[in-house]
Amino acid sequence: MWKDSVFIITGAASGIGRQLAIQAAQQGADVIALDLNEEGLKETASLHQGIRTRKLDVADAGQISNFAAETIPELLGRKLVLVNNAGVSLVSGDFKNTSLEDMEWLMNINFWGVVRMTKAFYPYLLKQGQGHIVNVSSVFGLAGMLHQCAYGPSKFAVRGFTETLRMELIGTGILTHSVHPGGVDTDIVRNGKFTGAMSRDPQLHIRNFSRMAKTRPEDAARVILEGMVKKKERILIGK
Repeated sequence: MWKDSVFIITGAASGIGRQLAIQAAQQGADVIALDLNEEGLKETASLHQGIRTRKLDVADAGQISNFAAETIPELLGRKLVLVNNAGVSLVSGDFKNTSLEDMEWLMNINFWGVVRMTKAFYPYLLKQGQGHIVNVSSVFGLAGMLHQCAYGPSKFAVRGFTETLRMELIGTGILTHSVHPGGVDTDIVRNGKFTGAMSRDPQLHIRNFSRMAKTRPEDAARVILEGMVKKKERILIGK
């Protein structure tokens, strides 16, 4: 299915991003895995010879621009699958106790990272008249949840951005997919930021997440790839 395609995947050092990289490579794609975690990227690359890696911070507009400028000439007219998967979590309690600085930090990665990556490769996609834009939102991008006054809105924004792009891209041959994982066993909470009252016992929140995170990342990746083949606009993962 994905032979002669290039997958560019952010947040590919672990979790869903890593599994997407592996499965796409297994299906014949050339994969470029991106992340800040260089050790994690090395492990991802070791799992399949079709995976290349590069350290990239999606919060840094300059890094993204440079990466796109270097990469686009290498694509050589091939179908591009852009997977905006990188994200962070913030558990801060209620809005009253959540700082604007923390909210801006999270939005700069979870939302603006998606926008920047899409903007950088949008001209190539439009020129080719084919490809996929896969933006990873969350179940928290479908309904508001307690103690998610930063993370939830960031994922609502990703969904809104993706659905707006979908309207603009009708008839272009470019497909968009909004992905909504729920209960996937990844490191996003374990590696997240805990502030305010929530910082008193982060292990409690990590344990609670682990109890409900029953879907394996490899299963989530399989669902995403199958949803793309089926041209699903919204891909739901988990129970």
